[in-house]
Amino acid sequence: MKLSNQAQAFVLHFGEMGSRWGFNRTVGQMFALLTIHNEPVNADQLAEALKISRGNVSMGLKELQAWRLIELHHQPGDRKDYFTAAGSIWDLARTVFEERRKRELDPTLTLLRQLLLTEPRDEKESVAQEKIQEVYSLLEMLDQFANTLSKLDEKDLLKLMKLGSGLNKLLDLKSKATGSGAKKNSTRK
Repeated sequence: MKLSNQAQAFVLHFGEMGSRWGFNRTVGQMFALLTIHNEPVNADQLAEALKISRGNVSMGLKELQAWRLIELHHQPGDRKDYFTAAGSIWDLARTVFEERRKRELDPTLTLLRQLLLTEPRDEKESVAQEKIQEVYSLLEMLDQFANTLSKLDEKDLLKLMKLGSGLNKLLDLKSKATGSGAKKNSTRK
């Protein structure tokens, strides 16, 4: 499988971004290739296109399956496994978001809850616990917001995103009109 220059640039960039999203470069490249390819792809095709070992492809496919980002397909008369991206771009983004919440936010909230159940022994621990409570409250609010967002369909999510962009402009306009928060809001775009 030969990649166009545009496809190759996309795949390479996704590889670099993969580490920021929670998986390694090779897995990011595999995910990108499966996302932009219309037909199911087998492991040999992935290895050839990305110039990586078959073993590396196998491990990457297992990781992408664990993230619920790819689907397995079979073709009549062919014993090989074929893979595609698991849904639309919106479905994939939602899945990455949900998986990151499960892997990062949920354990953090659990730890913070446990820490908040411990009675502080002195003033220093009491101050620390107040800060932990602030962090917990913020993360809990973000988690509730994320739950709400994950239940929205694509159309409503797009409306909300457009509304958010307009809201930012409205807040900037308000700041300019009242002269308040000019320094604080100057970084908004």
